[in-house]
Amino acid sequence: MLVKCLPVGQLETNCYIVTNEKTLECVVIDPGDESNTIMDYLEDNSLSCRAILLTHAHWDHTGALIPVMEQTGAPVYLNRLDTAAAPAGTAGPGFQAPAGVHYYEKDGQILHLAGLDFTVLYTPGHTPGGTTLVCEDAIFCGDTLFRGSCGRTDLPGGDMMQELRSLKRLCELPGEYDVYPGHMDASTLERERNFNYYCRQAMHMN
Repeated sequence: MLVKCLPVGQLETNCYIVTNEKTLECVVIDPGDESNTIMDYLEDNSLSCRAILLTHAHWDHTGALIPVMEQTGAPVYLNRLDTAAAPAGTAGPGFQAPAGVHYYEKDGQILHLAGLDFTVLYTPGHTPGGTTLVCEDAIFCGDTLFRGSCGRTDLPGGDMMQELRSLKRLCELPGEYDVYPGHMDASTLERERNFNYYCRQAMHMN
């Protein structure tokens, strides 16, 4: 598995291209902007996009979704709780999902895409539908966990207690993982367990 990070857009959102090097099939995670940059990378490396996965539905993670979806023909997956189709009373981004979108079915679901297995973990807090995707020894956590920090919870649908519970869940995953966040630099789960104030606080929660 090869992971390529493309920082895109005004907020330098990390769009990830996760590639099966044996087949040159790939998955695009969080196409936030600059569809031309994303498509150029796919075309320059002869990659076939088999799916587009969203960690959450804020505009800086979805800005290039439609053009990338239309140009690749790949299905889109996201959490219903971040969309306008969310159950009544759910306060979140209210994203207008494109026609034919696939919603993550349940926490713990495994998606078999591009010859790779992605485990879906619900990690709300930054948004109600925040989702972390685990593939092999990599965690794609959107804006739930950052290197040395965590996602803000003062936007609509944010909830600090949920955020801490999500961080606790990630920190309690057995083993070691590379952490690929929605912004800024990559990290490791061990580093965040040891040095991230929010993770340390979360791990002491009951």
